[in-house]
Amino acid sequence: MNKSELKPAAVFEQFAKINQIPRPSKREDKMIAYLKEWGESHGLPTNVDETGNVIIRKAATPGMENRKTVILQSHMDMVCDKLVDYEIDFDRDPIKTYIDGEWLTAEGTTLGADDGIGCAIELALLDADNIEHGPIECVFTRDEETGLTGAEGMKAGFMTGDFLINLDSEDEGEMFVSCAGGRNTTAKFSFTREEAPAGSFFLKGSLKGLVGGHSGDDINKQRANAIKLLGRFLFQTLNRYQNVRLAQFHSGKLHNAIPRDGYFVIAVPNDVKENVKADWNVFAADVEEEFHVADTQMVWAMESTDAEPVIEAQVARNFIYALQAVDNGIYAICQDPELNGLVETSSNIASVHSTENAIDILSSQRSNVMSNLDNMCATIQAVFQLAGAEAKSSDGYPAWKMRAHSDLQRIVIDSYKKLFHKDPIVRGIHAGLECGLFSERYPNLDMISFGPTLRYVHTPDERLHIPTVQMVWDHLLDVLKNIPAK
Repeated sequence: MNKSELKPAAVFEQFAKINQIPRPSKREDKMIAYLKEWGESHGLPTNVDETGNVIIRKAATPGMENRKTVILQSHMDMVCDKLVDYEIDFDRDPIKTYIDGEWLTAEGTTLGADDGIGCAIELALLDADNIEHGPIECVFTRDEETGLTGAEGMKAGFMTGDFLINLDSEDEGEMFVSCAGGRNTTAKFSFTREEAPAGSFFLKGSLKGLVGGHSGDDINKQRANAIKLLGRFLFQTLNRYQNVRLAQFHSGKLHNAIPRDGYFVIAVPNDVKENVKADWNVFAADVEEEFHVADTQMVWAMESTDAEPVIEAQVARNFIYALQAVDNGIYAICQDPELNGLVETSSNIASVHSTENAIDILSSQRSNVMSNLDNMCATIQAVFQLAGAEAKSSDGYPAWKMRAHSDLQRIVIDSYKKLFHKDPIVRGIHAGLECGLFSERYPNLDMISFGPTLRYVHTPDERLHIPTVQMVWDHLLDVLKNIPAK
């Protein structure tokens, strides 16, 4: 297969154009301008709100004018991550894609199908003149990935439809009807640097090649977290040898991604350096066995490095103890039998970076039960506060609760059964969707989320399953035909 053979051609043509446009979260100005010019050049009513969300409206095809209005919604920003040794400027350079069997992926970076493929589906629909549909509103929100601030800033009345189809899901055949709420918890250890003890030998320990993934949708897959593994080794080393000093710790980039790589720099007494290296090798082998199913490509390295000032001993000790103690991963499973064992509450230690006088920590907590979300955030705060750090949690975003007796859900399910002769899976998702925020400002809006299959989102291994794009396209067009009258 080559790119000219991708189906549906209209969708993949739009996706190729989108991937030429830089659109990192919070820096989507070029994409906003592109969408505004695109809508206006096609003679379609187009508006941009004060937050930067874009809406493009299209009138019904003849004979469908009395149907209820459908909102199609996706987010325009993308997670920008890359392999350590891949060169790219995400503010200027395009995403380079290639076909790998039945999958579309990118060279050394995230693909941007989350949620560029949703945007492409909307633009293809707006561009078409042979599709039967009632009135539609295509909405493109900004900055979904780093706080859902586009949806947060959208005012009531910007959208006017009756039904909303969110195109930001990642498993074809799964229809999402609820999502988790989320908050971020940050911590800061402040310190003054000092000289390492005389006779110290400096070592740099690094880890890369972890699978990583989305901290919500992939948290149940038991993948390794680079921060927790590096912290675990430091805890073990600190308790085994005297005068081990921490100089640097760096791992993780994004609040919503499981960290895939990282490194630390430590100073150890010269007479135990070989012991520490041997311990590192044993630790690496043990961890590889521990994660032999979920993470099979770990790359460990330890080497000598230049001397530098170190972090205050007690602050470093408190930080390492806190990393060992802090919750990470699944905390609770949903009790509602209709949600089929969905993760209810979780936490992800997302990034840790040391500077000249501080260590900054970012973590994210998610839950379908808002009181348990508060409790999870309080637990994370307490660990870091007990260790002497400043810690606080953000306001976050709300959960989207499943709607009883949903007309849209019935239409979508019936259409799927008719087209594919099987039942779709109807479930909640542990990731955050903008539907939670929409439900606050549009309490009567009937919503559902579906999309083509994506894997390894938020990582440079992100890939889109090509055949499922056609399936979602066919499904969406059939749903639009069957929207009821007002």
